[in-house]
Amino acid sequence: MEFSRSRRDFMLKSAGAFAGLALAGCKPALCGMSEAKSCGKGFKIGSCDWTFGKMAEVSAFEDARRYGLDGLQVDFGSAEDELPLRKPEVQQRYMEALKGDELEIASLAMVGLGWVPYKSDPRWEQWASDGIDTAKSMGVETLLFGFFGEGELSTDAEGRRIVASKLKRLAPKAEKAGVILALESWMTAEQNMEVIDKVGSSAVQVYYDVGNSKNKGYDIYKEIRSLGSEHICQFHAKDYGGMFGEGDVDFERVREAIDDIGYRGWILFEDTTWAPKETVTAEQEAKIRKNIAYLRKIFPPKV
Repeated sequence: MEFSRSRRDFMLKSAGAFAGLALAGCKPALCGMSEAKSCGKGFKIGSCDWTFGKMAEVSAFEDARRYGLDGLQVDFGSAEDELPLRKPEVQQRYMEALKGDELEIASLAMVGLGWVPYKSDPRWEQWASDGIDTAKSMGVETLLFGFFGEGELSTDAEGRRIVASKLKRLAPKAEKAGVILALESWMTAEQNMEVIDKVGSSAVQVYYDVGNSKNKGYDIYKEIRSLGSEHICQFHAKDYGGMFGEGDVDFERVREAIDDIGYRGWILFEDTTWAPKETVTAEQEAKIRKNIAYLRKIFPPKV
């Protein structure tokens, strides 16, 4: 099935369920793949809920409002908590929290499971399938899978082969649901394409984290152009070298590369510190505000 068409068909069938959430203009959670990448011909700035120390907590939207964001990436939670977002009653709380609000769910994520190896842990089969069901139920198009720690793929060719074969079995369900399976990892652009080519489905794409890739020494500006908007679904904005505009990532060059591939859509701020359940300090809050303001300048809502 042609992927973007399946998404349109699904959303036409589901429009009534989410009519109460629809706002004027294009909302990525209610758009097809190509429309979501060119929404409003500009950019939307969001953040990950774990950056606020509120992974899988509805209250993270309160922080998003305080910071003036357009939306959030919402995580499913940890394996120890049995991935609470899978529960219909939890999904409903999120949808209720967004009614009449301009905030959006930019994407869903399984970053809390990122250190559990997809390539070898049998629990992932059910988690991934449930993730697609949840994304479809909530009208969210992008579902992030993380590959870190023991799940690392950049140094494991056999692991990449195994992951590709598992994604190949999962892709038809994602295609039917109109959900993009987004891979965030330490892999190079070439290694990402190795996996994508083996899967052979437009439902599998790259969640490109400029901070991760720059930290690995990759030429991120070249990689963005190499992957293109056909293979990049969303971006994480992160810089291990310091404050935005003062660190290792040249976000103006990132914007030039993004312009070259014609991407328009979500840029999601992520802090370099992984503390998904820790309270944000006043110093961290000042850093968040400054970085978000910087992103607004480089990636405006209208271009």
